[in-house]
Amino acid sequence: MAISGLGSHSISLFFYMILATFLHKGTTQTISAQGQNLVTNNVSVVEGETAIISCRVKNNDDSVIQLLNPNRQTIYFRDVRPLKDSRFQLVNFSDNELLVSLSNVSLSDEGRYVCQLYTDPPQEAYADITVLVPPGNPILESREEIVSEGNETEITCTAMGSKPASTIKWMKGDQPLQGEATVEELYDRMYTVTSRLKLTVSKEDDGVAIICIIDHPAVKDFQAQKYLEVQYKPEVKIVVEFPEGLTREGENLELTCKAKGKPQPHQINWHKVDDDFPSHAVITGTDLFIENLNKSYNGTYRCVASNLVGEAYDDYILYVYDSRADGVQQKIDHAVIGGVVAVVVFAMLCLLIVLGRYFSRHKGTYFTHEAKGADDAADADTAIINAEGGHNNSDDKKEYYI
Repeated sequence: MAISGLGSHSISLFFYMILATFLHKGTTQTISAQGQNLVTNNVSVVEGETAIISCRVKNNDDSVIQLLNPNRQTIYFRDVRPLKDSRFQLVNFSDNELLVSLSNVSLSDEGRYVCQLYTDPPQEAYADITVLVPPGNPILESREEIVSEGNETEITCTAMGSKPASTIKWMKGDQPLQGEATVEELYDRMYTVTSRLKLTVSKEDDGVAIICIIDHPAVKDFQAQKYLEVQYKPEVKIVVEFPEGLTREGENLELTCKAKGKPQPHQINWHKVDDDFPSHAVITGTDLFIENLNKSYNGTYRCVASNLVGEAYDDYILYVYDSRADGVQQKIDHAVIGGVVAVVVFAMLCLLIVLGRYFSRHKGTYFTHEAKGADDAADADTAIINAEGGHNNSDDKKEYYI
């Protein structure tokens, strides 16, 4: 039996093929012998896609290249395909390269492929094909659909049937969370991963997205999410509609109770703390109206709102002023200002009087010792003598400084 295209290697073809079956399988990607380098690469491919297997030779001396499958069956001998599997197709063939494609890859195609170069001795290099199986769509489940604030809830995310096992990450909005994962091995190194997330919710979590992110080499941006639905007790605030300023005798008072919760408050009640409501107070829905105020109405008025989660309240303290409270206050302010001004003016007048008397008492001529002598002398000569200390009156020689 002859095979065309073998050239000078036709005589020793079967000898090399038998010898090659006994060569040791290793993980070496590059084999060198007699200046020739046989090079190949490992391949990772997603199930159902196409893998490219390459056998490359540097400095080839016309030696024959062939490719074998993990069962040591010849896929290509030079540019001839003995194996009857049409999924293998020749991409390129030359003295330095054998490039083969494998389409529609399945798990059964995984394994070690062999590039052989018929040299003396023969060379082999190995290309490991790893088949990646992406997980199915993530399944997101929660223990309860609606959670009350302050309670704990549990959410599970499952990534089924992947190879290798998936990694599951959690996010609450833009905040990373830590779940607890369990891995179940199925068949053919297939895995199902389940992650459980426990968290205590608050009212701020209502409407926030919980995101399950699947990390796997076969897929990108694979995730599922659900929005938290959190129930919380009402938030209550009393708003004064009238009056805008002080509450005075004879005027009216109108208060509105604003309450928000989830679910919405089903009951809103007004009452006066530790006392009875004024007899003519009117309650209309969330509004409280009291007319013709007087000081007997002073006290704390409370609005209480409740829903299925709980209740909350807000207080308004009423103090009724005299009917002229604003005018009295203004008169008091003016009196204080006037008093301060009067004190300042009086202090300034007193200071001016004291300074005036001081300067009037010390008004006169400043006499030095020399001037005193000159003033008492009858003539110029006598004045000079007196200035030099010749004056007989010892008292006149004294110098006064007032």
